[in-house]
Amino acid sequence: MAETLTRLLTAGSVARPDGENASEAGPPLLLLGGPGSGKTALLFAAALEAAGEGRGPVLFLARRPLQSLPPATRPALDPLRLQKIRFQYPSSTRALLRLLCSAHEARAPTPSLLLLDGLEEYLAEDLGPHKAAHLAALLLDTAAHFSHRAGPGRACGIMVAFQTQEEADSGEALQLALLQRYFPAQCWLQPAAPGPGQHCLRATLEPGGQGARREWQVAFGPEGEMTITPRSTAADDPSLDKGSSSRGQL
Repeated sequence: MAETLTRLLTAGSVARPDGENASEAGPPLLLLGGPGSGKTALLFAAALEAAGEGRGPVLFLARRPLQSLPPATRPALDPLRLQKIRFQYPSSTRALLRLLCSAHEARAPTPSLLLLDGLEEYLAEDLGPHKAAHLAALLLDTAAHFSHRAGPGRACGIMVAFQTQEEADSGEALQLALLQRYFPAQCWLQPAAPGPGQHCLRATLEPGGQGARREWQVAFGPEGEMTITPRSTAADDPSLDKGSSSRGQL
C-alpha cells in the first residue's frame, strides 16, 4: 500500500530509506503555505497518525486554542488517539521559550512527535535574526532532548508550520531563508484545481537530501473531511524549482 503524506510526516519529516531503522526520525520539517492552506489540518492529521502507531504521546503547540478540531476520518478520531495528543498554548514568544527551556524538567511522558502551528505569529513579535535563530535552534534542541530521554530507537520528530504571504516582504523572506537552514526538509502547500464540492491543495515534499521530491493532492470535502492521493512529480514545472522565487510567494 502506498504511504500517505501524513504517514511520511509523522517521523518528524520523511520516511527513512529502505533498510534503515524506521523508528529513527528524519530531518526537521518545515510546513509552508498561505493563509487557509490546510497547515493546521495537516498537522492534526499527522498527530493522529503518530498517536495511532503505538508510539509515545504527541505534543501540539500553538499560540491560541484551536476553535475546533480539524475534521478527520472516524478511525483516526478514536478517543484513545486523541488522549495521546497533548495541546499546549504558549501565548507569547517568551512563554514559548520558557516552555521549551523547561522541557527537561517536565515529568510528563516523553513525546514522540513535537508539532508547532503558527511559527510566524511568534516571529512577528519584532524578533531580530539572532532571536529568531535562537528560537529555531531551541525547538530542535528540545526535540533532540526528547529523543535522548526516550532512548534508542524512539526518536522524537519535529514539524513546524510557517504561514507565507502572497506578497512576501524582505522581512519574511529573511525569516524563511533562516528557517530553511534549520529545517532542511520542507513541505509546500499550494492551491490545486478543485473537484466537485472540494477544496484541493498540492503538497510537495522536498526531503532535504533524504530522497526524491514527492507530491500529493490533498482534497477537503463538503464536511471538511480530508483525503490524500499521490501525484506524479512534473520535473519541468517551474513552480516546483527549489531555486524559484515563487516559493516565498505562496
